[in-house]
Amino acid sequence: MTEHYAALGLHSDASLADIKKAFRQKASQFHPDRNTAADAPARFREVQEAYEVLSDATQRQAYDDNRRRNLLDDPAQTAREIWSHYFATLRAQNH
Repeated sequence: MTEHYAALGLHSDASLADIKKAFRQKASQFHPDRNTAADAPARFREVQEAYEVLSDATQRQAYDDNRRRNLLDDPAQTAREIWSHYFATLRAQNH
């Protein structure tokens, strides 16, 4: 499961204004015209997808419901995915 909040560097209680601000910053950071890193296009698409889901109230509610359900169904797997994404983000920022 893609962690949209982590893609934008936000907590799950972020406001719509926070989501828009984070999207603009991350989109600018990872835009392929500005960032020549090999993973920039993929990261840019990830940020776009996160914004599309989190900026729409209906999609965000469905995503949050699914996220909560997954945390309850398999918390160890969810924790591994979150930490894996977090460390991948840190590695990408340090390169």
